Amino acid sequence: MGQKFYFATIAFVALALVVTVAYLMLYEPPTTTIQILPPAPTPTTLPTATPAPVEVYVTGAVQTPQARLTLPYGSRVEDAIAAAGGTTDDALLDAVNLAQVLQDGDHVHVPAKPNPTEQAVVPTVVLPTPNTSQPTTAPAAGSGVAGLININTASLDELDTLPEIGPSMAQRIIDYRTQNGPFQSVDDLINVSGIGEATMVKLRPLVTIN
Repeated sequence: MGQKFYFATIAFVALALVVTVAYLMLYEPPTTTIQILPPAPTPTTLPTATPAPVEVYVTGAVQTPQARLTLPYGSRVEDAIAAAGGTTDDALLDAVNLAQVLQDGDHVHVPAKPNPTEQAVVPTVVLPTPNTSQPTTAPAAGSGVAGLININTASLDELDTLPEIGPSMAQRIIDYRTQNGPFQSVDDLINVSGIGEATMVKLRPLVTIN
């Protein structure tokens, strides 16, 4: 009797183990695979080229005329005038486009307001009575008709006597005629850097090309 009970117990335990293992195998939850993805690469922005600054030349009715200025790219005419110290009291800003964008090598000229009380004075030259008994004296190299300054032959000192023309501007006139040949008309002076229409009004009665 005791031996039968012993074997019955062992058989029962073995059966319980088999049933347990079978249950776990049949009802084991499915495994889940977790995939870890790396973050997407961030696009790299390429650096943009920085535009070069511009160099301009400012003349006329400004505090610092005949100035070569270096300004940031995209600057406008009003920026160039401000960099030259601003305008003088007689500046004619209506003739200047302050909003114009500057390009490298631009020439910014601010004309002066004409003075209504100022009239161009033509020098009066009194010619002596011809005297055939004495030799005549040849006119100076820079003098022209009736004592006018000949801009094709005048020296730097002679040009310096003209209104609005200093030694620097006189040298530019000489350089211009050296590079381009004689002036064909008085109005060709406006092609010289730094000479504007306001200056031409004062020069026309005083100069000649003959």
